[in-house]
Amino acid sequence: MGITKGIINNGLANIAQKIIRIFDQLLLVPFFLTTWGAEYYGEWLTLSIVPSILAFSDLGFGSAVCNSFVLAYASDNKQQAVNLYKSGFWVITSTVLLGTILTASIIMIGDYAGWFSKSVIAASDAIMAVTMMMASKLILFYTQLAEGFYRGARKAATGSFLGSGNNLLNIIVSIIILHAGCGIVGFALSHLLIAICYTALYWIIGRKMISFDGLKGKVKRNDIQMITTKGIGYLATPVWQSIYFQGTTFVVRIILGAEAVAVFNTVRTVCRSVNQIFSIINAAIFPDLQFEYGRGNLPLVQKLFRIAVDISIIIGFIGACILCIIGLDLYNWWTQNALSVDKTAWNIFMIGVFMNAVWWTSVVSYRMTNQPKHFAIASTSMACLTILVCYTASKAWGFNGAALATTLFETAMAIYILPDSCKLLGMKITDLFRFRNDYHILSEKIKNHS
Repeated sequence: MGITKGIINNGLANIAQKIIRIFDQLLLVPFFLTTWGAEYYGEWLTLSIVPSILAFSDLGFGSAVCNSFVLAYASDNKQQAVNLYKSGFWVITSTVLLGTILTASIIMIGDYAGWFSKSVIAASDAIMAVTMMMASKLILFYTQLAEGFYRGARKAATGSFLGSGNNLLNIIVSIIILHAGCGIVGFALSHLLIAICYTALYWIIGRKMISFDGLKGKVKRNDIQMITTKGIGYLATPVWQSIYFQGTTFVVRIILGAEAVAVFNTVRTVCRSVNQIFSIINAAIFPDLQFEYGRGNLPLVQKLFRIAVDISIIIGFIGACILCIIGLDLYNWWTQNALSVDKTAWNIFMIGVFMNAVWWTSVVSYRMTNQPKHFAIASTSMACLTILVCYTASKAWGFNGAALATTLFETAMAIYILPDSCKLLGMKITDLFRFRNDYHILSEKIKNHS
């Protein structure tokens, strides 16, 4: 498959995936508010912090295994690839077992400390729901290794379509569950059953796409050490996301109350919906970009990276402007005026949308080169600092302070990540804006074919 066709297929697959994810974020909120109410929904968001942390953490060791496998397979080193497959499976299984122990410990400690009894949700329901949600996240850990099969076979689009089907099924079942008047237990059980079925199907289909030419893999100590080292770096992705998203949610809950959590997270959902567009670009170029990097085709990698970052910045600016003008009216319609947001706070959030566009797509460079260290340090440090800023600013300026903290995070990340990712690919930041050469090359190709 050519790289252009691959990018187009990946783009279409991820457009479908992100549209479904946007529906997941936007469509379900009115059902939650109508069925459960703002306070109950806010408490559920608080309870889901721990399962969400586990959901993020599959991008640690899972990403290390997947990226190492793809780079080895792309360089035609199939023996190394099959060894990484065996070693990676061992590492992920060990991680799942540790996660199971962690889950049991958190539940027992939380029950003993009376955390669940302080919620407006019944303690028994809260414990059961959190347990099932955590179990579903642990099962999904195996999909990270299986993703390497699809990318190695240059059929990442197929994997994305399967993921879209999984998300769509979750949305449909969730609406049915909420419409039937079920609480969090029924909601969590449906997600657990779907996770089991999806993981099995995703693995079976992906494994059939890869051929190891009869080679037998071995679990090797040096591979495990490499996966562990890289995994710790990739673990920064779930760590910073957990600290930033779940940490700020927790701070808002403590300082401003449960209803403020519902407002904070729904506004942030709107912001992340624009971010899904950047993620489409990221996901469209990443599989083939990494494959070409594995082959050593750096000039092509630099060109595609430059175009992707430029497009993201333009889309981010336009999206932020549109949301500043009509976004609040759409938000009020979406939430059926059940939640109130100050205009100043809204505009502060929208500035963050643009700043996110500046750096989000460039993160692909760390995954592509399998060098997550710099991003790990920067993102985790800034997330921790943001929690302190959020706490202080929320106490001083209320909801506006919480909005300011999120925008400061996006701004600081843009200042550091964009130039650092360029350096990783042997570029200067000014090279990102030399797109006249791209237009000249494109016009020459058109003339040659005319």
